[in-house]
Amino acid sequence: MRFNDGFWLLKSGVKPSFGLQVVQGLEDGDGFNLQVATKAIRHRGDTLAGPVLSVRVYSPTEGVVGVKIEHFKHVDPTPNIALFPDDPPIPAVSLSKSENTWSVTTGGLSAEITQNPYTITFKSPTRTLTAAGFKHQAVYDVPYKWTLRSASNSSCLTTDVSSNPRPEVPPETVRYINSELNLSPGELIFGLGEQFGAFVKNGQSVSIWNQDGGTSSEQAYKCVPFYITNRNYGVFVNHPGEVEFEVGSEKVSRVGASVAGESLEYFVIYGPTPLEILERYTRMTGRPALLPSWTFGLWLSTSFLTSYDEKTVSSFLQGMQTRNCPVRVFHLDCFWMKQYEWCSFTFDPDNFPDPKAYLSEIKQKYGVKICVWINPYISQLSPIFQEAVRGGYLIKRKDGTPWQWDLWQPGLGVVDVTNPEARKWYEAKLDALVDLGVDTFKTDFGERIPHANVVFHDGSDPKRVHNTYSVIYNEMVFQLLERRFGKGEAVVFARSATAGGQRFPVHWGGDCESTFEAMAETLRGGLSLTFSGFAFASHDIGGFEGHPPPEIYNRWVAYGLFSSHSRLHGSMSYRVPWQYGEAAAAYMAKFLDAKHRLMPYLYQLSLQGNTKGHPMQRAMFIEFLEDRTTHHLDRQYMLGPNLLVAPVFVPDGEESEYYLPAGRWTSFFHPSRTQMGPTWVKEVVPINELPVWVRQGSVLCLGPSNVGRPDYDFAQGVEVQVYELDEGQTVQAEVPAGKGPAIAGVVEATLRDGKLLVRVANGEVGLHSVTYRAGGLERRVSVAQGEEEVSLML
Repeated sequence: MRFNDGFWLLKSGVKPSFGLQVVQGLEDGDGFNLQVATKAIRHRGDTLAGPVLSVRVYSPTEGVVGVKIEHFKHVDPTPNIALFPDDPPIPAVSLSKSENTWSVTTGGLSAEITQNPYTITFKSPTRTLTAAGFKHQAVYDVPYKWTLRSASNSSCLTTDVSSNPRPEVPPETVRYINSELNLSPGELIFGLGEQFGAFVKNGQSVSIWNQDGGTSSEQAYKCVPFYITNRNYGVFVNHPGEVEFEVGSEKVSRVGASVAGESLEYFVIYGPTPLEILERYTRMTGRPALLPSWTFGLWLSTSFLTSYDEKTVSSFLQGMQTRNCPVRVFHLDCFWMKQYEWCSFTFDPDNFPDPKAYLSEIKQKYGVKICVWINPYISQLSPIFQEAVRGGYLIKRKDGTPWQWDLWQPGLGVVDVTNPEARKWYEAKLDALVDLGVDTFKTDFGERIPHANVVFHDGSDPKRVHNTYSVIYNEMVFQLLERRFGKGEAVVFARSATAGGQRFPVHWGGDCESTFEAMAETLRGGLSLTFSGFAFASHDIGGFEGHPPPEIYNRWVAYGLFSSHSRLHGSMSYRVPWQYGEAAAAYMAKFLDAKHRLMPYLYQLSLQGNTKGHPMQRAMFIEFLEDRTTHHLDRQYMLGPNLLVAPVFVPDGEESEYYLPAGRWTSFFHPSRTQMGPTWVKEVVPINELPVWVRQGSVLCLGPSNVGRPDYDFAQGVEVQVYELDEGQTVQAEVPAGKGPAIAGVVEATLRDGKLLVRVANGEVGLHSVTYRAGGLERRVSVAQGEEEVSLML
């Protein structure tokens, strides 16, 4: 929200009450409760009028300082973002005060509060990180006309006559709480969920309000009120509804966060590295769940508007198998149900006369898991619609009738997930599908949740439910799958999310076009998402809308198979590779086999996501904080700490350009090729290639070639690849068992006096071979069965 006309003037009619001076500060447990006057207090008479802000500055866990600003205090509204749902807080706070200052210190972060003028300065052990300076916090009364451009007020859910047929008379003014933090010279802002615009958020206005708008606009499916900076801190605004961020936009040297209402709370999260910040943030909002290893294989979809009867499905699966592109998950999109009936949760008998028998057949014949499309909307023409109405399972208008409109499906209603009975009813429908042989669900939609003139079963504030709905919806489905298959065996393929949604993976990037531009949008969105606490990110390989030319398809396949999760999906055309030439199938087979071989490494990264909140796909800045060049890079990424991936976004024959940070890098696919960084690489990349570089000092544990699946025993037949160690350096690599969180063993490599020693330092790992690569040269030795220690003279 922008309150100003320029820097000096307020917009016409805007009335601010700035926090000016602390009139009382009391220690209370893990922090201080402050009374902050909004006028200068010179004598007792000045205390008789004007708002007084109640501000609490405290530490909920190590390395985190919270600031809660309240005007009128009353019963807390619902819903709220769940805090510490998985791991408990780590209390570690030191408080101090003097006559005119107060200080909260925790885990290397201190917040220093001054009385008059009222300010809060956040410091690390080495420097000032940011500050809420004089007049950086305020209550604003804003004429309604200035709020019309907010995402909630300008949404089709507000303006469409079917959604909101009887709009209420708007108020004359709307109250906001606003807080600003300083932006230092050179400071950059990242994250705020899956944002598809410019990767660096400076200069942008970002609304945390989920919308179904594709990947080519300012709208986003997964809005998260958390950003991270290149100055060793992040900021999480603890509000589930619409939060409006002005990132160096209204005031170019500040980040402003505002909410309509009487209360705003934010947390400054310190960390020496971005990964430590994300670890602390996901401690607060939840860790990504542990996923089964089969989810990292190739997902093939029927596509959306295509034909997918039994004959077509079988021909696709057989064709993929024949071409050495084995599918691990087969997805049936919307038309597994009859048209106009979404959702009925019933297979269309014209296409699937005996779904249980058919699913059993293809699962046995092709070794696939089955995923089907669902959403939380019930068409008026669905045979279960009246059941939902009678049970009171749909969101209602204020007159008690179900909220309905015709966008997407005729007269659809939306399941009220705040109603426990509605959740039980919905889960029962999914239970029946699991009984038929379904293994997972694509939990589509969940963004267009009405908020204007509706009521929810539990009385929650509709504007606070709007974003939170996505978390409740996906949690409901995820937990059903956990109940049916066990912990560590559940997965959804979700589109919508907000803070906390990372606990219920996987998420994909939504509806993108089949262009290089959309491919780049998808990567920006994915990297922005993994800056926001999400460990995994997927996308529609080849693009969703349109039919990609073969060169775009092939480039996207390479990028997709070096993403955490890989799904072929389109709208009106198929994404099986032979639709783009038989050569495309050969290219896919190459990259798919590489992903299968990398599974010991990739699955270990997923375990780190589960225990620490570390993302698999990482913006370059996360791994190379001290290299300022990396802070703006959004067309390449690190896959874990060791692999640099640079997708190609240019037509065949045109030069691609990417950056290698300091150190020697070895080509993963062509190890005789090395590059010394820091350097920019410009090259024409052949259509069947993808620039993937291994970082100096890496130890990669690979599975066997042509294993044909992502889920196998990662601790057997291991090929250890060691990349250019320094003299005296020792590097360890954990080898996961491949099922659950268990680590099968630890492989250790040491270079000393020209000799490489590789050994199983812990546990049981069946070594197959050891390869040492340095300067484009390679030494390789096979390992006898049962041998646990190998030496190589270099």
